[in-house]
Amino acid sequence: MKAMLQCMSHTPLKGYLDPAPDVVTEVSNCVSTVRKEIEAFDPEIIYLFAPDHFNGFFLDLMPQFCIGMVASSVGDYATPVGALHVPQALAEACAESVIESGIDLAFSYRMQVDHGFTQSLIELTGGLNRYPVIPIMLNAVAPPLATFRRVRQLGIAIGNFARSQNHRTLFLASGGLSHNPPIPRIATATDPEVIERLIAGRNPTPAARAARQQRTIDAARSFSAGGNDLHPLNPEWDQTFMGRLCQQDWPAIDAYGNAQITAEAGASAHEVRAWVAAAAAIDSASNGNWSGQQNYYRAIPEWVAGFGSLSGQGLAQ
Repeated sequence: MKAMLQCMSHTPLKGYLDPAPDVVTEVSNCVSTVRKEIEAFDPEIIYLFAPDHFNGFFLDLMPQFCIGMVASSVGDYATPVGALHVPQALAEACAESVIESGIDLAFSYRMQVDHGFTQSLIELTGGLNRYPVIPIMLNAVAPPLATFRRVRQLGIAIGNFARSQNHRTLFLASGGLSHNPPIPRIATATDPEVIERLIAGRNPTPAARAARQQRTIDAARSFSAGGNDLHPLNPEWDQTFMGRLCQQDWPAIDAYGNAQITAEAGASAHEVRAWVAAAAAIDSASNGNWSGQQNYYRAIPEWVAGFGSLSGQGLAQ
């Protein structure tokens, strides 16, 4: 089988609080290049690994990993509302295979996904439903979090299933790198309204969603102006992490500790587990016969993100 890996940061702040025009152009050029690579590859199926930001998954029941048999976009920030093109029978077979391999994977027939999933689909494929896609959510916001070793094992299980199907396969990861936007935490929340939103905040009113988004924009504006209320970006950590993925340094990846990641790169840097799962998936799908390369990196305070991109090509023997 032929396989492609694409990992890219996302940010909901595009268009709301942009950096200098030359930086916007750099990122746009990177996105355009990746999109052209995907179009040329013409995937028959996409396995999309991404986090949620308390838009589709909440603390009334928070899985570490969840696969969508049916999925739709909540339409947060500048992303559209609508259904993803999920091939249900294939998603069901994937879930069964992963569970049989020993990974306790949750599943949903009514998965709601936010910009963590949809920004990549819109920017890199041209729409929510241009290609068949199997969405896999990885918890990155609600401790306790799975270990990176377990995340890698999830990717291996999905890669093994993908190899058995012999499709032209894109493993797409969205999220990361170092960043720490103002997402409330149940451990520190004191406002009853905030606590309830974390536990069961599905389907907010348009006004409530707009207010929440405005708080993020305001925090980003303060951060980019030199405010120190958010964790600083960490370019060294980001580029070391990307290098280890490209080098397939699995012992180093497994050794990342959750507390260490939070301390060094910010609480939302845990989104990089999507990259780990996707890279492990192409590794297993291609029997290790793949190579990765870093395409782009820049720390962008306006987007409260270390923004990066890496890609890989694989071919099973």
